[in-house]
Amino acid sequence: MKSLVKTVVLITGFSVLTRVAGFLFRIYLSRAIGAEALGLYQVAFSVFTVLMTIISSGLPFIISRMSASYRIGGDKKRSGKLVSSALILGLVISLTICGLVLLMRNVFAGLFTDEACILILIALLPALVFSAVYSVFRGALWGQDNYFALCVSEFFEQVVRIFVCILLIAPAASVITKAVDVAWSLTIACGLSALFVVLLYFIYGGKMSKPGREYKELIRRSAPITGVRVAGSLAQPLIALIIPLRLTAIGYSSSQAMSLFGVAVGMTMPLLFVPTTLIGSLSTALVPDISMAVAKDDAAHIASRVRSSVVFTLFVSAMVVPLFAGAGEMIGEFLFGNTLSGVILASSAWIMIPMGITNITSSLLNSLGYEIRSCVNYFVGAIVMFVAMWFLPTLCGINALFWGMGLCMCTTAVLNFFMLKRKTKVKLKILKPLLILIAITLPCAAITSFVGELCAMILPQFLSIIISCGVGGLFYLLLCMIFNVVDVKGYFVQVASKLKFKKKEKVAKV
Repeated sequence: MKSLVKTVVLITGFSVLTRVAGFLFRIYLSRAIGAEALGLYQVAFSVFTVLMTIISSGLPFIISRMSASYRIGGDKKRSGKLVSSALILGLVISLTICGLVLLMRNVFAGLFTDEACILILIALLPALVFSAVYSVFRGALWGQDNYFALCVSEFFEQVVRIFVCILLIAPAASVITKAVDVAWSLTIACGLSALFVVLLYFIYGGKMSKPGREYKELIRRSAPITGVRVAGSLAQPLIALIIPLRLTAIGYSSSQAMSLFGVAVGMTMPLLFVPTTLIGSLSTALVPDISMAVAKDDAAHIASRVRSSVVFTLFVSAMVVPLFAGAGEMIGEFLFGNTLSGVILASSAWIMIPMGITNITSSLLNSLGYEIRSCVNYFVGAIVMFVAMWFLPTLCGINALFWGMGLCMCTTAVLNFFMLKRKTKVKLKILKPLLILIAITLPCAAITSFVGELCAMILPQFLSIIISCGVGGLFYLLLCMIFNVVDVKGYFVQVASKLKFKKKEKVAKV
Protein backbone atom coordinates (compact mmCIF):
# COMPACT_ATOMS: atom_id res chain seq x y z
CA MET A 1 0.00 0.00 0.00
CA LYS A 2 2.90 2.35 0.82
CA SER A 3 4.38 1.86 -2.65
CA LEU A 4 1.02 2.67 -4.21
CA VAL A 5 0.75 5.88 -2.18
CA LYS A 6 4.28 6.90 -3.23
CA THR A 7 3.41 6.21 -6.86
CA VAL A 8 0.22 8.29 -6.69
CA VAL A 9 2.12 11.18 -5.07
CA LEU A 10 4.86 11.00 -7.74
CA ILE A 11 2.41 10.92 -10.65
CA THR A 12 0.26 13.67 -9.13
CA GLY A 13 3.28 15.92 -8.55
CA PHE A 14 4.50 15.63 -12.13
CA SER A 15 0.93 15.91 -13.45
CA VAL A 16 0.45 19.19 -11.60
CA LEU A 17 3.79 20.51 -12.94
CA THR A 18 2.88 19.49 -16.48
CA ARG A 19 -0.58 21.06 -16.28
CA VAL A 20 0.71 24.29 -14.77
CA ALA A 21 3.32 24.54 -17.53
CA GLY A 22 0.60 23.88 -20.12
CA PHE A 23 -1.68 26.50 -18.56
CA LEU A 24 1.06 29.14 -18.58
CA PHE A 25 1.92 28.17 -22.15
CA ARG A 26 -1.68 28.71 -23.27
CA ILE A 27 -1.61 32.19 -21.73
CA TYR A 28 1.62 32.98 -23.61
CA LEU A 29 0.28 31.48 -26.83
CA SER A 30 -2.91 33.52 -26.81
CA ARG A 31 -0.87 36.70 -26.46
CA ALA A 32 1.89 35.73 -28.90
CA ILE A 33 -0.21 34.65 -31.89
CA GLY A 34 -3.52 36.40 -31.24
CA ALA A 35 -7.08 35.16 -31.07
CA GLU A 36 -7.53 34.55 -34.80
CA ALA A 37 -4.44 32.34 -35.21
CA LEU A 38 -5.26 30.51 -31.98
CA GLY A 39 -8.80 29.90 -33.20
CA LEU A 40 -7.55 28.43 -36.51
CA TYR A 41 -5.14 26.17 -34.64
CA GLN A 42 -7.82 24.97 -32.19
CA VAL A 43 -10.22 24.06 -35.01
CA ALA A 44 -7.57 21.96 -36.78
CA PHE A 45 -6.38 20.53 -33.47
CA SER A 46 -9.89 19.29 -32.62
CA VAL A 47 -9.77 16.99 -35.67
CA PHE A 48 -6.17 16.00 -34.92
CA THR A 49 -7.23 15.03 -31.38
CA VAL A 50 -9.66 12.44 -32.72
CA LEU A 51 -6.94 10.95 -34.94
CA MET A 52 -4.47 10.96 -32.04
CA THR A 53 -6.96 9.16 -29.81
CA ILE A 54 -7.00 6.19 -32.20
CA ILE A 55 -3.26 5.73 -31.66
CA SER A 56 -2.57 6.77 -28.08
CA SER A 57 -5.51 5.53 -26.01
CA GLY A 58 -6.07 1.77 -25.96
CA LEU A 59 -2.68 0.55 -27.18
CA PRO A 60 -0.40 1.87 -24.36
CA PHE A 61 -2.93 0.75 -21.75
CA ILE A 62 -2.99 -2.83 -23.03
CA ILE A 63 0.80 -2.91 -23.46
CA SER A 64 1.21 -1.88 -19.82
CA ARG A 65 -1.22 -4.54 -18.65
CA MET A 66 0.30 -7.35 -20.73
CA SER A 67 3.86 -6.29 -19.79
CA ALA A 68 2.92 -6.38 -16.12
CA SER A 69 1.54 -9.91 -16.44
CA TYR A 70 4.69 -11.09 -18.27
CA ARG A 71 6.81 -9.78 -15.39
CA ILE A 72 5.31 -12.40 -13.09
CA GLY A 73 7.04 -15.20 -14.99
CA GLY A 74 10.14 -13.13 -15.71
CA ASP A 75 9.51 -13.60 -19.43
CA LYS A 76 11.57 -10.68 -20.79
CA LYS A 77 11.75 -12.22 -24.25
CA ARG A 78 7.96 -12.23 -24.54
CA SER A 79 7.84 -8.64 -23.30
CA GLY A 80 10.35 -7.75 -26.02
CA LYS A 81 8.16 -9.44 -28.63
CA LEU A 82 5.16 -7.51 -27.33
CA VAL A 83 6.94 -4.16 -27.69
CA SER A 84 8.18 -5.00 -31.20
CA SER A 85 4.71 -6.16 -32.32
CA ALA A 86 3.03 -3.11 -30.81
CA LEU A 87 5.56 -0.79 -32.44
CA ILE A 88 4.89 -2.25 -35.90
CA LEU A 89 1.14 -2.13 -35.29
CA GLY A 90 1.30 1.50 -34.09
CA LEU A 91 3.41 2.59 -37.05
CA VAL A 92 1.10 0.85 -39.55
CA ILE A 93 -2.00 2.48 -38.05
CA SER A 94 -0.45 5.96 -37.82
CA LEU A 95 1.03 5.89 -41.33
CA THR A 96 -2.31 4.62 -42.71
CA ILE A 97 -4.15 7.51 -41.05
CA CYS A 98 -1.62 10.02 -42.40
CA GLY A 99 -1.98 8.55 -45.90
CA LEU A 100 -5.77 8.69 -45.77
CA VAL A 101 -5.74 12.33 -44.67
CA LEU A 102 -3.40 13.27 -47.50
CA LEU A 103 -5.37 11.28 -50.10
CA MET A 104 -8.69 12.68 -48.84
CA ARG A 105 -7.33 16.18 -48.34
CA ASN A 106 -10.32 17.81 -50.02
CA VAL A 107 -12.76 15.88 -47.82
CA PHE A 108 -10.98 16.95 -44.65
CA ALA A 109 -10.73 20.51 -45.94
CA GLY A 110 -14.51 20.47 -46.23
CA LEU A 111 -14.75 19.98 -42.46
CA PHE A 112 -13.26 23.43 -41.91
CA THR A 113 -14.74 26.83 -42.59
CA ASP A 114 -11.25 28.22 -43.26
CA GLU A 115 -8.97 26.54 -45.81
CA ALA A 116 -5.92 27.44 -43.69
CA CYS A 117 -6.95 24.76 -41.18
CA ILE A 118 -6.03 21.92 -43.56
CA LEU A 119 -2.46 23.30 -43.75
CA ILE A 120 -2.29 23.22 -39.95
CA LEU A 121 -3.64 19.65 -39.86
CA ILE A 122 -1.04 18.48 -42.38
CA ALA A 123 1.72 20.07 -40.28
CA LEU A 124 0.42 18.02 -37.33
CA LEU A 125 0.35 14.67 -39.18
CA PRO A 126 3.98 13.62 -38.47
CA ALA A 127 3.14 13.95 -34.78
CA LEU A 128 0.81 10.95 -35.21
CA VAL A 129 3.74 8.73 -36.25
CA PHE A 130 5.96 10.03 -33.44
CA SER A 131 3.11 9.56 -30.95
CA ALA A 132 2.69 5.95 -32.07
CA VAL A 133 6.32 5.28 -31.13
CA TYR A 134 5.98 7.27 -27.90
CA SER A 135 2.79 5.42 -26.87
CA VAL A 136 4.31 1.96 -27.31
CA PHE A 137 7.44 2.61 -25.23
CA ARG A 138 5.44 4.64 -22.70
CA GLY A 139 3.11 1.67 -22.26
CA ALA A 140 6.11 -0.63 -21.77
CA LEU A 141 7.58 1.65 -19.08
CA TRP A 142 4.14 1.83 -17.48
CA GLY A 143 3.93 -1.96 -17.33
CA GLN A 144 7.39 -2.09 -15.72
CA ASP A 145 6.17 0.18 -12.89
CA ASN A 146 8.74 2.76 -13.99
CA TYR A 147 6.60 5.74 -13.11
CA PHE A 148 9.50 8.16 -12.78
CA ALA A 149 10.49 7.64 -16.42
CA LEU A 150 6.80 7.82 -17.38
CA CYS A 151 6.30 11.16 -15.65
CA VAL A 152 9.61 12.67 -16.78
CA SER A 153 8.84 11.86 -20.42
CA GLU A 154 5.47 13.65 -20.26
CA PHE A 155 6.96 16.69 -18.56
CA PHE A 156 9.84 16.68 -21.08
CA GLU A 157 7.36 16.84 -23.98
CA GLN A 158 5.58 19.83 -22.47
CA VAL A 159 8.81 21.75 -21.77
CA VAL A 160 10.28 21.00 -25.22
CA ARG A 161 7.11 22.14 -26.92
CA ILE A 162 7.13 25.44 -25.05
CA PHE A 163 10.75 26.20 -26.01
CA VAL A 164 10.35 25.10 -29.64
CA CYS A 165 7.17 27.16 -30.02
CA ILE A 166 8.85 30.27 -28.60
CA LEU A 167 11.75 29.82 -31.03
CA LEU A 168 9.53 29.19 -34.08
CA ILE A 169 6.96 31.95 -33.73
CA ALA A 170 8.04 35.10 -35.52
CA PRO A 171 6.37 38.30 -34.22
CA ALA A 172 5.94 39.78 -37.71
CA ALA A 173 4.59 36.58 -39.33
CA SER A 174 1.09 36.34 -40.79
CA VAL A 175 -1.82 34.84 -38.88
CA ILE A 176 -1.71 31.58 -40.89
CA THR A 177 2.07 31.26 -40.54
CA LYS A 178 1.83 31.66 -36.76
CA ALA A 179 -0.84 28.97 -36.52
CA VAL A 180 1.20 26.58 -38.70
CA ASP A 181 4.31 27.30 -36.59
CA VAL A 182 2.42 26.28 -33.46
CA ALA A 183 1.47 23.02 -35.19
CA TRP A 184 5.10 22.37 -36.14
CA SER A 185 6.18 23.04 -32.56
CA LEU A 186 3.90 20.19 -31.40
CA THR A 187 5.20 17.89 -34.14
CA ILE A 188 8.84 18.58 -33.25
CA ALA A 189 8.11 18.14 -29.53
CA CYS A 190 6.43 14.79 -30.23
CA GLY A 191 9.44 13.67 -32.27
CA LEU A 192 11.95 14.60 -29.55
CA SER A 193 9.73 13.05 -26.87
CA ALA A 194 9.50 9.80 -28.84
CA LEU A 195 13.32 9.69 -29.06
CA PHE A 196 13.60 10.50 -25.34
CA VAL A 197 11.18 7.76 -24.20
CA VAL A 198 12.92 5.16 -26.44
CA LEU A 199 16.24 6.03 -24.79
CA LEU A 200 14.66 5.77 -21.34
CA TYR A 201 13.23 2.36 -22.21
CA PHE A 202 16.65 0.93 -23.09
CA ILE A 203 18.45 2.76 -20.26
CA TYR A 204 16.14 1.05 -17.77
CA GLY A 205 16.87 -2.38 -19.20
CA GLY A 206 14.11 -2.75 -21.77
CA LYS A 207 14.56 -5.29 -24.56
CA MET A 208 13.15 -5.83 -28.05
CA SER A 209 12.78 -9.19 -29.75
CA LYS A 210 11.56 -10.51 -33.06
CA PRO A 211 7.81 -9.73 -33.33
CA GLY A 212 5.53 -12.59 -32.30
CA ARG A 213 1.84 -13.23 -32.79
CA GLU A 214 0.65 -10.55 -30.36
CA TYR A 215 -0.97 -8.40 -33.09
CA LYS A 216 -4.39 -10.05 -32.82
CA GLU A 217 -4.40 -9.92 -29.03
CA LEU A 218 -3.33 -6.28 -29.00
CA ILE A 219 -6.07 -5.31 -31.44
CA ARG A 220 -8.74 -7.35 -29.63
CA ARG A 221 -7.97 -5.88 -26.23
CA SER A 222 -7.22 -2.29 -27.21
CA ALA A 223 -10.14 -1.81 -29.63
CA PRO A 224 -12.88 -1.39 -26.93
CA ILE A 225 -10.82 1.16 -24.98
CA THR A 226 -9.92 3.03 -28.14
CA GLY A 227 -13.59 2.96 -29.16
CA VAL A 228 -14.62 4.58 -25.88
CA ARG A 229 -11.94 7.27 -26.15
CA VAL A 230 -12.74 8.03 -29.80
CA ALA A 231 -16.45 8.16 -28.97
CA GLY A 232 -15.62 10.58 -26.17
CA SER A 233 -13.68 12.76 -28.61
CA LEU A 234 -16.57 12.69 -31.07
CA ALA A 235 -19.06 13.43 -28.29
CA GLN A 236 -17.61 16.92 -27.81
CA PRO A 237 -18.61 18.24 -31.26
CA LEU A 238 -22.05 16.62 -30.86
CA ILE A 239 -22.56 18.35 -27.52
CA ALA A 240 -21.40 21.62 -29.09
CA LEU A 241 -24.12 21.16 -31.71
CA ILE A 242 -26.98 19.97 -29.48
CA ILE A 243 -26.80 22.42 -26.56
CA PRO A 244 -26.79 25.70 -28.58
CA LEU A 245 -29.47 24.23 -30.89
CA ARG A 246 -31.77 23.38 -27.97
CA LEU A 247 -31.13 26.74 -26.28
CA THR A 248 -32.17 28.61 -29.42
CA ALA A 249 -35.26 26.39 -29.62
CA ILE A 250 -36.45 27.65 -26.22
CA GLY A 251 -36.00 31.32 -27.04
CA TYR A 252 -32.33 32.27 -26.76
CA SER A 253 -30.72 34.08 -29.66
CA SER A 254 -27.85 32.37 -31.45
CA SER A 255 -25.28 34.70 -29.86
CA GLN A 256 -26.78 34.20 -26.39
CA ALA A 257 -26.74 30.42 -26.82
CA MET A 258 -23.11 30.39 -27.94
CA SER A 259 -22.15 32.72 -25.11
CA LEU A 260 -23.78 30.46 -22.51
CA PHE A 261 -22.13 27.40 -24.03
CA GLY A 262 -18.75 29.15 -24.04
CA VAL A 263 -19.07 30.05 -20.34
CA ALA A 264 -20.12 26.50 -19.43
CA VAL A 265 -17.49 24.64 -21.45
CA GLY A 266 -14.60 27.11 -21.48
CA MET A 267 -14.80 28.40 -17.90
CA THR A 268 -16.80 26.00 -15.72
CA MET A 269 -16.07 22.53 -17.03
CA PRO A 270 -12.25 22.63 -16.66
CA LEU A 271 -12.65 23.31 -12.94
CA LEU A 272 -14.94 20.30 -12.51
CA PHE A 273 -12.13 18.05 -13.72
CA VAL A 274 -9.76 19.18 -10.92
CA PRO A 275 -10.20 15.97 -8.82
CA THR A 276 -9.42 13.81 -11.86
CA THR A 277 -5.73 14.80 -11.56
CA LEU A 278 -5.38 12.76 -8.37
CA ILE A 279 -7.85 10.07 -9.46
CA GLY A 280 -6.05 9.75 -12.80
CA SER A 281 -2.76 9.27 -10.94
CA LEU A 282 -4.33 6.48 -8.89
CA SER A 283 -5.75 4.87 -12.04
CA THR A 284 -2.32 4.94 -13.70
CA ALA A 285 -0.71 3.29 -10.68
CA LEU A 286 -3.41 0.61 -10.38
CA VAL A 287 -3.15 -0.80 -13.91
CA PRO A 288 0.10 -2.81 -13.60
CA ASP A 289 -0.54 -3.48 -9.91
CA ILE A 290 -3.91 -5.17 -10.51
CA SER A 291 -2.72 -6.81 -13.75
CA MET A 292 0.05 -8.56 -11.79
CA ALA A 293 -2.45 -9.60 -9.12
CA VAL A 294 -4.68 -11.08 -11.82
CA ALA A 295 -1.74 -13.02 -13.25
CA LYS A 296 -0.96 -14.35 -9.74
CA ASP A 297 -4.66 -15.05 -9.11
CA ASP A 298 -4.31 -13.04 -5.89
CA ALA A 299 -8.00 -12.46 -5.07
CA ALA A 300 -7.27 -10.87 -1.68
CA HIS A 301 -4.97 -8.25 -3.20
CA ILE A 302 -7.49 -7.46 -5.95
CA ALA A 303 -10.30 -7.10 -3.39
CA SER A 304 -8.19 -4.79 -1.23
CA ARG A 305 -7.16 -2.57 -4.14
CA VAL A 306 -10.66 -2.36 -5.61
CA ARG A 307 -12.38 -1.32 -2.40
CA SER A 308 -9.66 1.04 -1.14
CA SER A 309 -9.37 2.81 -4.51
CA VAL A 310 -13.15 3.32 -4.78
CA VAL A 311 -13.41 4.69 -1.21
CA PHE A 312 -10.37 6.95 -1.77
CA THR A 313 -11.92 8.28 -4.98
CA LEU A 314 -15.18 9.02 -3.16
CA PHE A 315 -13.25 10.86 -0.45
CA VAL A 316 -11.28 13.03 -2.91
CA SER A 317 -14.24 13.79 -5.20
CA ALA A 318 -16.60 14.67 -2.35
CA MET A 319 -13.98 16.94 -0.72
CA VAL A 320 -14.02 19.42 -3.62
CA VAL A 321 -17.84 19.50 -3.96
CA PRO A 322 -18.59 21.75 -0.93
CA LEU A 323 -15.72 24.08 -1.81
CA PHE A 324 -17.08 24.73 -5.29
CA ALA A 325 -20.69 24.74 -4.09
CA GLY A 326 -19.94 27.30 -1.35
CA ALA A 327 -17.33 29.49 -3.06
CA GLY A 328 -18.16 28.86 -6.72
CA GLU A 329 -19.45 32.35 -7.45
CA MET A 330 -16.32 34.01 -6.05
CA ILE A 331 -14.09 31.57 -7.94
CA GLY A 332 -15.84 32.36 -11.23
CA GLU A 333 -15.53 36.11 -10.68
CA PHE A 334 -11.86 35.88 -9.64
CA LEU A 335 -10.62 33.56 -12.40
CA PHE A 336 -12.73 34.71 -15.34
CA GLY A 337 -14.43 37.93 -14.28
CA ASN A 338 -17.69 36.10 -14.95
CA THR A 339 -20.32 35.63 -12.23
CA LEU A 340 -22.39 33.22 -14.33
CA SER A 341 -19.52 30.74 -14.59
CA GLY A 342 -19.31 30.73 -10.79
CA VAL A 343 -23.06 30.23 -10.40
CA ILE A 344 -22.96 27.29 -12.83
CA LEU A 345 -19.90 25.88 -11.03
CA ALA A 346 -21.68 25.97 -7.67
CA SER A 347 -24.83 24.29 -9.01
CA SER A 348 -23.00 21.58 -10.95
CA ALA A 349 -20.31 20.69 -8.39
CA TRP A 350 -22.20 17.51 -7.45
CA ILE A 351 -21.27 15.77 -10.71
CA MET A 352 -17.67 15.38 -9.51
CA ILE A 353 -18.76 12.46 -7.29
CA PRO A 354 -20.24 10.23 -10.04
CA MET A 355 -17.47 11.44 -12.39
CA GLY A 356 -14.82 10.20 -9.98
CA ILE A 357 -16.53 6.85 -9.43
CA THR A 358 -16.91 6.36 -13.20
CA ASN A 359 -13.24 7.12 -13.83
CA ILE A 360 -11.90 4.74 -11.21
CA THR A 361 -14.36 1.89 -11.86
CA SER A 362 -13.72 2.07 -15.62
CA SER A 363 -9.99 1.88 -14.97
CA LEU A 364 -10.49 -1.09 -12.63
CA LEU A 365 -12.61 -2.96 -15.18
CA ASN A 366 -10.02 -2.33 -17.89
CA SER A 367 -7.23 -3.50 -15.58
CA LEU A 368 -9.16 -6.71 -14.84
CA GLY A 369 -9.65 -7.44 -18.53
CA TYR A 370 -13.28 -6.36 -18.96
CA GLU A 371 -12.67 -3.68 -21.60
CA ILE A 372 -15.69 -4.61 -23.71
CA ARG A 373 -18.08 -4.43 -20.78
CA SER A 374 -16.62 -1.09 -19.73
CA CYS A 375 -17.15 0.12 -23.30
CA VAL A 376 -20.80 -1.01 -23.31
CA ASN A 377 -21.44 0.73 -19.98
CA TYR A 378 -19.98 3.95 -21.36
CA PHE A 379 -22.21 3.90 -24.42
CA VAL A 380 -25.31 3.26 -22.30
CA GLY A 381 -24.40 6.30 -20.20
CA ALA A 382 -23.75 8.36 -23.35
CA ILE A 383 -27.25 7.58 -24.66
CA VAL A 384 -28.73 8.80 -21.36
CA MET A 385 -26.60 11.96 -21.63
CA PHE A 386 -27.72 12.90 -25.14
CA VAL A 387 -31.39 12.23 -24.36
CA ALA A 388 -31.13 14.44 -21.25
CA MET A 389 -29.36 17.21 -23.15
CA TRP A 390 -32.09 17.20 -25.78
CA PHE A 391 -35.08 17.44 -23.44
CA LEU A 392 -33.80 19.17 -20.26
CA PRO A 393 -32.94 22.66 -21.67
CA THR A 394 -36.65 23.52 -21.52
CA LEU A 395 -36.49 22.98 -17.75
CA CYS A 396 -33.04 24.20 -16.72
CA GLY A 397 -31.40 25.96 -19.69
CA ILE A 398 -27.61 25.65 -19.89
CA ASN A 399 -27.58 23.50 -16.74
CA ALA A 400 -28.93 20.70 -18.96
CA LEU A 401 -25.34 20.22 -20.12
CA PHE A 402 -24.23 19.31 -16.60
CA TRP A 403 -27.36 17.36 -15.72
CA GLY A 404 -26.79 15.30 -18.87
CA MET A 405 -23.16 14.69 -17.92
CA GLY A 406 -24.12 13.86 -14.35
CA LEU A 407 -26.82 11.38 -15.38
CA CYS A 408 -24.37 9.80 -17.82
CA MET A 409 -21.78 9.38 -15.08
CA CYS A 410 -24.34 8.05 -12.59
CA THR A 411 -25.59 5.46 -15.09
CA THR A 412 -22.09 4.34 -16.07
CA ALA A 413 -20.90 4.27 -12.44
CA VAL A 414 -23.81 2.07 -11.34
CA LEU A 415 -23.29 -0.36 -14.24
CA ASN A 416 -19.53 -0.47 -13.56
CA PHE A 417 -20.16 -1.00 -9.85
CA PHE A 418 -22.40 -4.02 -10.36
CA MET A 419 -20.02 -5.46 -12.94
CA LEU A 420 -17.08 -5.13 -10.51
CA LYS A 421 -19.12 -6.72 -7.74
CA ARG A 422 -20.16 -9.64 -9.94
CA LYS A 423 -16.78 -10.31 -11.54
CA THR A 424 -14.53 -9.86 -8.51
CA LYS A 425 -16.95 -11.17 -5.85
CA VAL A 426 -15.77 -8.24 -3.72
CA LYS A 427 -18.21 -6.78 -1.21
CA LEU A 428 -17.48 -3.13 -1.88
CA LYS A 429 -19.90 -1.78 0.76
CA ILE A 430 -19.65 1.80 -0.50
CA LEU A 431 -23.31 2.79 -0.11
CA LYS A 432 -22.87 3.79 3.53
CA PRO A 433 -19.69 5.88 3.03
CA LEU A 434 -21.26 7.42 -0.09
CA LEU A 435 -24.38 8.56 1.79
CA ILE A 436 -22.29 9.84 4.71
CA LEU A 437 -20.00 11.82 2.38
CA ILE A 438 -22.98 13.32 0.55
CA ALA A 439 -24.49 14.34 3.90
CA ILE A 440 -21.17 15.82 5.01
CA THR A 441 -20.89 18.01 1.89
CA LEU A 442 -24.07 19.95 2.83
CA PRO A 443 -22.88 21.61 6.09
CA CYS A 444 -19.38 21.99 4.60
CA ALA A 445 -20.81 23.91 1.62
CA ALA A 446 -22.84 26.08 3.99
CA ILE A 447 -19.86 26.97 6.18
CA THR A 448 -17.68 27.63 3.11
CA SER A 449 -20.28 30.05 1.78
CA PHE A 450 -20.77 31.73 5.18
CA VAL A 451 -17.04 32.25 5.79
CA GLY A 452 -16.62 33.48 2.21
CA GLU A 453 -19.32 36.14 2.62
CA LEU A 454 -17.81 37.32 5.92
CA CYS A 455 -14.31 37.55 4.46
CA ALA A 456 -15.56 39.35 1.34
CA MET A 457 -16.64 42.28 3.53
CA ILE A 458 -13.09 43.10 4.64
CA LEU A 459 -10.63 41.10 2.51
CA PRO A 460 -9.65 40.90 -1.18
CA GLN A 461 -11.44 38.27 -3.22
CA PHE A 462 -8.41 35.99 -3.53
CA LEU A 463 -7.91 35.81 0.25
CA SER A 464 -11.64 35.29 0.77
CA ILE A 465 -11.54 32.26 -1.53
CA ILE A 466 -8.43 30.81 0.16
CA ILE A 467 -9.79 31.24 3.70
CA SER A 468 -13.34 30.04 2.96
CA CYS A 469 -12.13 26.97 1.04
CA GLY A 470 -9.52 26.27 3.73
CA VAL A 471 -12.13 26.37 6.49
CA GLY A 472 -14.55 24.27 4.43
CA GLY A 473 -11.82 21.72 3.68
CA LEU A 474 -10.77 21.43 7.34
CA PHE A 475 -14.42 21.07 8.39
CA TYR A 476 -14.80 18.29 5.81
CA LEU A 477 -11.75 16.41 7.14
CA LEU A 478 -12.99 16.82 10.72
CA LEU A 479 -16.41 15.37 9.88
CA CYS A 480 -14.78 12.50 7.98
CA MET A 481 -12.78 11.64 11.11
CA ILE A 482 -15.82 11.94 13.36
CA PHE A 483 -17.91 9.61 11.19
CA ASN A 484 -14.87 7.38 10.45
CA VAL A 485 -15.35 7.45 6.69
CA VAL A 486 -11.59 7.26 6.10
CA ASP A 487 -8.77 7.05 8.61
CA VAL A 488 -7.53 10.60 8.02
CA LYS A 489 -5.94 10.90 11.48
CA GLY A 490 -4.18 7.56 11.14
CA TYR A 491 -2.79 8.55 7.76
CA PHE A 492 -1.27 11.79 9.06
CA VAL A 493 0.15 10.00 12.11
CA GLN A 494 1.73 7.42 9.79
CA VAL A 495 3.25 10.12 7.58
CA ALA A 496 4.57 12.06 10.59
CA SER A 497 6.12 8.91 12.08
CA LYS A 498 7.76 8.09 8.79
CA LEU A 499 9.24 11.57 8.45
CA LYS A 500 10.47 11.41 12.06
CA PHE A 501 12.08 8.02 11.41
CA LYS A 502 13.85 9.33 8.30
CA LYS A 503 15.11 12.32 10.29
CA LYS A 504 16.59 10.02 12.93
CA GLU A 505 18.24 7.95 10.19
CA LYS A 506 19.93 11.07 8.75
CA VAL A 507 21.15 12.14 12.21
CA ALA A 508 22.52 8.64 12.86
CA LYS A 509 24.43 8.70 9.56
CA VAL A 510 25.98 12.04 10.41
